[in-house]
Amino acid sequence: MTKEILTAQDSAPNQVSGFDQALGVLRQFRGARRLSSRTVEHCELCSANLRPDHPHLIELVSRQIVCSCDPCALLFDGGENSKFKRVSRRVLSLPDFAMTDEQWDSLIIPINLAFFFRSSIEARTIAYYPSPAGPVESLLTLDAWQAIVDGNPALQILQPDIEALLVSRIDPHRQGLSDRQHSPEYFIAPMDECYKLVGLIRAHWKGLSGGAEVWSQVESFFAELRTKSEPARRGTHA
Repeated sequence: MTKEILTAQDSAPNQVSGFDQALGVLRQFRGARRLSSRTVEHCELCSANLRPDHPHLIELVSRQIVCSCDPCALLFDGGENSKFKRVSRRVLSLPDFAMTDEQWDSLIIPINLAFFFRSSIEARTIAYYPSPAGPVESLLTLDAWQAIVDGNPALQILQPDIEALLVSRIDPHRQGLSDRQHSPEYFIAPMDECYKLVGLIRAHWKGLSGGAEVWSQVESFFAELRTKSEPARRGTHA
């Protein structure tokens, strides 16, 4: 949108002041520098250079992740009535999370990975699972999900839109990754981490079963997530 407006102004004869012309040149120069430095990410709101561990925003309607600088992120930190929200950075492991195999099966999710978040726009909990084509929404049955919520007080601290319950019931031994004892894992994770997992699966999936590479990437992802996480306090409430 900005580029279109600038182009329209530049093409209007005798209607642009010398200051505006100079500003247009500077913007074009800045744009050229961005193109010549592809390794540097830029804020998607103001175009400022970003540090590697920059914050992210989520666009509430489209659920798209947006890269942001710190000043822009602060504008949407904790905001309730805006287009964007700043994505949380905390990662909490949930070692006491209770979910039976029967409860998992009742959620009708075709793979053993999924994330669940509360949408403030739609006023409901939404479930996504990764696929080679990107995130796929799974339609939750209210009774099945409510039974899980009732048995897990930790879900009461899940922040709408910006955090998700991330579930891994992948068996590493079955995937040929390790011989360690399989145990389901549950995390309260930032939404950008959930989309990172989706991106890994989309990028590395091969054939019908995904192939060894994709499951190795998934295992590495969760190993890194464990190092970032802290155990949630037992009996945690909002």
